[in-house]
Amino acid sequence: MVRLPLTPEEVERGQRLGALLRRARGERSMLDVALAAHVSPETLRKIETGRVATPAFPTIAAIADVLGLSLDAVWAEISRPGGGVGPTGPGHPAGERLAS
Repeated sequence: MVRLPLTPEEVERGQRLGALLRRARGERSMLDVALAAHVSPETLRKIETGRVATPAFPTIAAIADVLGLSLDAVWAEISRPGGGVGPTGPGHPAGERLAS
């Protein structure tokens, strides 16, 4: 199967997703988060660095759950063109951005 190249918008959205997950992870180790989400640390690393710009939905759902992120908030953040990224989670209503 031939994979079509990603559009610039998909690449940018993947970078925003990675930044959001990195910020939400905070001081937690990549290994701890990956194991809790039942994904490999390498997969999480690739998503966080933007190397995997379009990860599978169940993967993102599992990571978001471990990080306490609402999927609605994740989508709102990554689909906002040119917008900054800030984690949302417990104590932060969906769509509310934290100061960067």
